[in-house]
Amino acid sequence: MPARCSLFAGLSPQQLQEALRFFAAQEREYPRGAMLKGADDPLTAFGLVLSGHIAVSMQDIDGRQMLLAHVSPGQTFGEALCYLREDAPIGITVLDDARVLWLRCEGLRGELNTPLQRELQARFTAMLARRTLRMNDRIQILSRASIREKLNALFTECARDAGSAAFTVPFDRAGMAAYLAVDRSALSRELSKMRREGLIDFRKNRFMLHLQHTNEA
Repeated sequence: MPARCSLFAGLSPQQLQEALRFFAAQEREYPRGAMLKGADDPLTAFGLVLSGHIAVSMQDIDGRQMLLAHVSPGQTFGEALCYLREDAPIGITVLDDARVLWLRCEGLRGELNTPLQRELQARFTAMLARRTLRMNDRIQILSRASIREKLNALFTECARDAGSAAFTVPFDRAGMAAYLAVDRSALSRELSKMRREGLIDFRKNRFMLHLQHTNEA
């Protein structure tokens, strides 16, 4: 449902319909593996994930795939590129069968005639600001020297967002390795070592931090 997104949260049904018209919303369904944007393709609309999951990635200078974002239902992708009408060498791929609501930014660049339109512009600006903060968090993670330091930073961020020492990381081991820009086998070894040392417990992508780890992070 669009109402799960901060852009539309709290709107009445009538306001929601007006907002969807303002953004010229169009819903599309995609199978797993579908490419929504290639590295050389422009992005004329930004997406709101209604179901499924989306990966935003790019290749580094060594040709390795780097995961920039894992987008879950209720979250958006591509809003900055769409609004600025700029391109970037990123790829956007469907990780599992997904429904995406495509939203256009033309209305935000024109005259805002109603209180709702002005509210939508303010919410969109806030959404971009939160995205910037998220990118700052990502930079903090990638700037760490070792795999353990990167994991500590990632887990601290996830625990903060969850408000709990127990949380779910939104990707599998391959996705986590791509997100941290590390070797997958080395990542698995470090996770196992941290579990043996009593710092964490995990089952698949569900993690639990122990007090010692939380204090050190």
